[in-house]
Amino acid sequence: MMITQKYLDELSFNVIGACIQVHKTIGRGLLESVYHECLKEELSYRKINFFTEMNVPLIYRDKELNANLKCDLFIENCLVVELKAILELNPICEAQLMTYMKLLKAPKGILINFNCFNIFKEGQKTFVNEYYKLLPKV
Repeated sequence: MMITQKYLDELSFNVIGACIQVHKTIGRGLLESVYHECLKEELSYRKINFFTEMNVPLIYRDKELNANLKCDLFIENCLVVELKAILELNPICEAQLMTYMKLLKAPKGILINFNCFNIFKEGQKTFVNEYYKLLPKV
């Protein structure tokens, strides 16, 4: 299957929906690891393929280094999802997500903060990069 911007947008919508379901079910104020476990269950229930705690390769001077970078979720080999349960999202969280997107050559990423009242309104940010712009629209 060819990845398109439309496919990625629909996948993002479904993943954010899964995050909203987890948040509605267990609420806010828990550890990131709890949300991570619940989201893995929700994504599996929705038959969305993903890798969890995947090593992110770091190539420096043509050599792969063991930098111990781990992506929370890499969905359908094209969407990076980083989970947080913090007071508020900040530029460091955004930089981490954008770096993982670049290193994995992923066109889109979603930053989710479960420590909020409403995931849709205040708990999610979506990012695209140059790889997204190269994809066909439909």
